[in-house]
Amino acid sequence: MKKDFYEILGISKSADGAEIKKAYRKKAIEFHPDKNPGDAVAEENFKKAAEAYEILSDPQKKAKYDQYGHQAFDGAGGGGGGFGGMNMDDIFSQFGDIFGGGGFGGGFGGGGGGQRRMKGSNLRIKVKLTLEEIANGVEKKVKVKRKIQASGVSYKTCSTCNGQGQVMRVTNTILGRMQSASTCPTCGGSGQILDRKPANADSQGMILEDETVSIKIPAGVVDGMQLKVSNKGNDAPGNSIPGDLIVAIEEIEHETLKREGENLHLDLYISLSEAVLGTSKDIDAVNGKVRIKLEEGIQSGKILRLKGKGIPSINSYGNGDLLVHVNVWTPKTLNKEQKQFFENNLSNENFVPHPEKTDKSFFEKVKDMFS
Repeated sequence: MKKDFYEILGISKSADGAEIKKAYRKKAIEFHPDKNPGDAVAEENFKKAAEAYEILSDPQKKAKYDQYGHQAFDGAGGGGGGFGGMNMDDIFSQFGDIFGGGGFGGGFGGGGGGQRRMKGSNLRIKVKLTLEEIANGVEKKVKVKRKIQASGVSYKTCSTCNGQGQVMRVTNTILGRMQSASTCPTCGGSGQILDRKPANADSQGMILEDETVSIKIPAGVVDGMQLKVSNKGNDAPGNSIPGDLIVAIEEIEHETLKREGENLHLDLYISLSEAVLGTSKDIDAVNGKVRIKLEEGIQSGKILRLKGKGIPSINSYGNGDLLVHVNVWTPKTLNKEQKQFFENNLSNENFVPHPEKTDKSFFEKVKDMFS
């Protein structure tokens, strides 16, 4: 089981952005490869700290993590939604600025001030899932059009920024000389420019290619949730890191079952005769039909709770329930004999309502549903 991100950084859930950044910097310095040469455990801890910082430093990702835990990011493959499949240069390129250009090992980020590695743009797709797929988890294969570097393309170091991706400007102000950095206008921040371009490539040496991507979707996802497949977005020019594939979940409405969180609701209509005499019914559930027994004299509005027949929790807290709402269907038209039968029993004691104290009101049933 993956370790809690807050525990990795040694902070509480109420930590603000500044505290998260400070905690990550401390851990990164502690486990930095330059300080722990050849130490595989330190390198792994360094990656875990970077993964924790990537999620907790982003308010939207942090909110999803607080609500759904690791599975909000782990279900789409690609190294657990973080840095499991990335090398150190990948991490430095994304978070090198956390060290403020400080002087550890020649300056964190890119092995002592080497060329900057750009990250390609993300791709976004929508995947539609049935309720059955959501309940059981599913692996989907989707075809995406990605920008990749063309075969035979080559790049050279940008002469404007000398491969740094940034240019420095010095401005004279009333406070003295101020130095500022901005993205290099020549290479767009990549540190490299096109040297040789194949005929089929665009102005950046890129081509569009279809790729089939496998997406592992965990059970219990909700409509609107986004999963990430690392490194399956667009490439960027030069010595770059691919962007990510962002997968938005869309739930297909079920014909009979209605979802409410992890619980499912089903309206079951039975005849007046079935309500009086009792019956057995086969009803829909996410994993096939389930047979339930209705006792004699069951009342309209009765709610039957089938434990564990709902949707699994995405945080592995078990399954929700299937709530069966019994509705007794009153016939709208009767023939002469049927009508006479009911008229003869208008004053019959068995036909006069006698609600018991254990029979809950409508409002009590609604309260129970949400408790």
